Amino acid sequence: MQNEIKNWTAANIPQRNNGLAVITGSTEGVGYEDALALSSSGWNVIMMGRIEKKGAESIAKIHEINPKAKVSFEKMDLADLSSIKAFASKMILKGQAIDLLINNAGVMTPPKRLETADGFELQFGTNHIGHVALTAQLLPLLRKSPGARVVTVSSVANRGGIINFDDLQSKSSYAPGKAYSQAKLANLMFALELQRQSEKHGWGIMSMAAHPGVSRTNLLITGAGRWSAAGIARTFLPFLFQPVAQGALPTLFAATSPEAKGGLYYGPNKMSETRGFPSIAKIPAQALDENVSLKLWEVSQALAKVEF
Repeated sequence: MQNEIKNWTAANIPQRNNGLAVITGSTEGVGYEDALALSSSGWNVIMMGRIEKKGAESIAKIHEINPKAKVSFEKMDLADLSSIKAFASKMILKGQAIDLLINNAGVMTPPKRLETADGFELQFGTNHIGHVALTAQLLPLLRKSPGARVVTVSSVANRGGIINFDDLQSKSSYAPGKAYSQAKLANLMFALELQRQSEKHGWGIMSMAAHPGVSRTNLLITGAGRWSAAGIARTFLPFLFQPVAQGALPTLFAATSPEAKGGLYYGPNKMSETRGFPSIAKIPAQALDENVSLKLWEVSQALAKVEF
């Protein structure tokens, strides 16, 4: 399989003149690159984020590169279940089928424990619970599209993750990296479980996970801080990080390639999956436990106040 998808780039995205893609956290970083590549290939893209000004700037940037791009912006805060519900209700009212959902937005390693509007630990609440809530509420529109895909973005950090059901919200002890690894492991397990549930219930949705390797985004600076060890590396040792557009390729492969398969995990193919071209990524052992995945699926729905 690795040979089949060797050196796949955004130039390999099949052209289409329709298709609606919804991308969370797409005003910068990997999500912006996803929006740019998809809109350049004929997709109608809804970019999402918390700040309207950033949305307008991102759309302007895309239109400079491709004046014909079909891109719009919707304000939504993944750290607030009422904001997610408002967006989903608006979409359901429009009734347009969604062909692709990319669960991309993320918060990374804030030094202090912070909470979402609903009292979840910020990383678990935003990166995982927010995306569970969004995916569940958009499910009727995804089911309207033949061959819809959901791609949930995880991270190499999931390798050190453990789902701690006794303290999902890191209340008894908060370690930024540990909480991030748990959230990113939850992202991967959610993607794999969504595929199993889709097959079981005949939803016709293909669910996959992807990760960008180690890419030059602002996640480290906005999360851990510019003067954290990771932030300093990102600022002063840029050669350690691959370009963001390269980091977006595994997500784009999962989202668009006819060769991509549901229930798989895609990432870069070189240097322990930190850089390179899209390939099948190794799923860490703890993500393969289907009992834990199912429990997480049920607990997450209860926390997100949704039902698939």
